[in-house]
Amino acid sequence: MHHIPVLLNEVLQVLDPKAKNKIIDATFGYGGHSEAILKKNSKCYITAIDRDPTVKQKAEELKNTYKNHFNFISGKFSDVINNLSERYDKVLFDFGVSSMQLDNAERGFSFSKEAKLDMRMSCDGLSAYDVVNDYSEKDLSEIIFRYGDEPNARKIAKAIVNSRHINTIKTTTDLRNIIVDVFGFEKIHKSHSNVDVATKTFQAIRIFVNDELREISTALHALPNILNDNAIIITITFHALEDRVVKYWATNNSNFTLLPPGVVQPSYSEIKSNPRSRSAKLRGYSYKQKNA
Repeated sequence: MHHIPVLLNEVLQVLDPKAKNKIIDATFGYGGHSEAILKKNSKCYITAIDRDPTVKQKAEELKNTYKNHFNFISGKFSDVINNLSERYDKVLFDFGVSSMQLDNAERGFSFSKEAKLDMRMSCDGLSAYDVVNDYSEKDLSEIIFRYGDEPNARKIAKAIVNSRHINTIKTTTDLRNIIVDVFGFEKIHKSHSNVDVATKTFQAIRIFVNDELREISTALHALPNILNDNAIIITITFHALEDRVVKYWATNNSNFTLLPPGVVQPSYSEIKSNPRSRSAKLRGYSYKQKNA
């Protein structure tokens, strides 16, 4: 699938890039948002961040085009934000997995394409293969329930452990087949849901492998250290767990105020042209420094 930045028009409207604005694109991905921001105002300055080493080529392209108005930092956005020394006017977070990661079968993020279980955004460290084949039944059950909100977590964890006693679970297809067996063919085909039965389990393992929720929380709570007064922050979430982290942060940080019109979701036409946008929720916040 061709990369389409989610809620692009809405991002540009809320962010409203001005000349000399210092902007952070904390989730660079394939650079769709960064490129659109620079096209709208080439006199702003973007610092883009991403832990995925495969995005560096796209970052180099933007660097060659926009010179000193674009800078790329490789790493987790929580680590980078915690170590920045400058102050910024605007920050964009587009959470979750990117289209380019889903579309690259070798990355093992999607069960729609057979590949070795991986799911690592940074391409190193703990992988989905390690979790599925090495973690205990209890730990697997907790991961699948906590990060996937999967009511059948215990049954799925038990089936994974029983299966790996026979053969190592090597691929995305191996794992999905185990989950399908738990639900049963008849139950699946009686369901009116368009969501695949493996979706919640794959989401849970991916979030755990990449420590996504802690990453979000840590970065959001570090923002006051790098923001100018009246800075604008945009968050784009894709599921309830991300949403919960953002809402908890906003509720407990009185120097951030939700901008109108509040929560923005994609239009019908955007969902039709880009089905992956269907669950996206955009929130814009303004930042006001607390009086000393």
